[in-house]
Amino acid sequence: MGRKINIQPLSRIEGHASIEINLDDSGNVKEAITHFSSIRGFEKYVEGKPAEEVTRIVTRICGICPWHHHMASVKAVDGCFGAKVAPAGHILRECMQNMAHINDKILHFYFLAAPDFVMGPDADYSVRNIIGIVGAAPDLAKRVVQMRQLSQMMMEKFAGRVIHPIAGVPGGFSKPMSESQKKELVENTKELLGFAKFSMKYAKEEIFPKYLDLVTTLGTITTGFIGTVDDKGSLNFYDGKLRLMKPDGSYDDFDDSDYLDYISEHPVDVSYGKYPYAKSWNEGFSMDLDAPKGIYRSNCLARINICDQISTPLAQAELEEFRKNFGRPAQQTLLYHWARLIELVYACEKTLELLNDSSITDQKTRNDVTPKGGRGVGHVEAPRGTLIHDYTTDENGCIKSANMIVGTTHNLAPISMSVEQSARMLIKDGNIDETILNKIEMSVRAYDP
Repeated sequence: MGRKINIQPLSRIEGHASIEINLDDSGNVKEAITHFSSIRGFEKYVEGKPAEEVTRIVTRICGICPWHHHMASVKAVDGCFGAKVAPAGHILRECMQNMAHINDKILHFYFLAAPDFVMGPDADYSVRNIIGIVGAAPDLAKRVVQMRQLSQMMMEKFAGRVIHPIAGVPGGFSKPMSESQKKELVENTKELLGFAKFSMKYAKEEIFPKYLDLVTTLGTITTGFIGTVDDKGSLNFYDGKLRLMKPDGSYDDFDDSDYLDYISEHPVDVSYGKYPYAKSWNEGFSMDLDAPKGIYRSNCLARINICDQISTPLAQAELEEFRKNFGRPAQQTLLYHWARLIELVYACEKTLELLNDSSITDQKTRNDVTPKGGRGVGHVEAPRGTLIHDYTTDENGCIKSANMIVGTTHNLAPISMSVEQSARMLIKDGNIDETILNKIEMSVRAYDP
């Protein structure tokens, strides 16, 4: 008689999900289903609201990445109102966008993912967490907490709020940066860059070599990828063209306003979220592990794959080493962790570059804006993937309709596929233990959902 295994809730992820694994009479996997419980209610919540208020409402979509929703929303409202963004406002927005990436990557790598590697995937669940790391590596844990706090507080000191930001406004940014604030932020970011370099070195010497067997096998699927590049094909978190790459490495670049020509959303009966797929590939949608159709991935591994290069020197050197080892595009799911640290280095370098731009302290940070009817699509790269806000406003500047594709949503189908691949690989003849179940969870945690 078959058997059902439930992993509920999934641990050390930022959202909410569960896994149902059904075994056949022989104890092998018949199907593995991942349930996502997030509800896309905000598209309805914002209808009828003044668009400039929506930029503050959508920060509640995610308590981990409110800045990214804030930035995508402000860009969408700019489009609805035909607003021209003041140069200083643009650079301040991009600076905060990159700062927000820094603290998020520290959070995921050390607090959520690291217990699997520092403690080991077979460690008892009671110590396979951040408290276990404190006991096993107290000096490292102390430094991690200090750097996480520093990255949060530097944003709060300048922009006022780090959790539910209000600093971005249509036409620019709500306040200028003083020279003294700039100087302090530069020194703080230099310290964070030092920590990013340490993290990259530590992981390559002490973590990744121990788990190469898992990296090359666990949760690995073959998909396409999506991300953002600038006009030179370089990685960019704030602005640029969307690039949709096929599994063979070929790609199309397009404006975010044209995303509906390239992406569609497939409803499923096991999740509240719709599963995006590559409409422009003209092959439909299938999550068959042997012959997937229309499936692409988002988030840090996707961005590392789709960019031609990285514009900052230390991150570029890391990208070259990564590609020498794993090629382009790399498909191994656990490489999300390696790519995440490359992006941590980039985010620190890019923040320093932006802070050292003389125009960042210009006192004119916003242009006057008149609310009106129109359509605007704003996108940024959130830590969990490409984030799209699409609004239409009426003649009074109030939201008539909205569509939002959040970063994790792009990865719902790939996560489900990685779970099924892991379960089929690890569960044989009914032999199941806690280590196996944790490894299946690891294939989810790599995506940082």
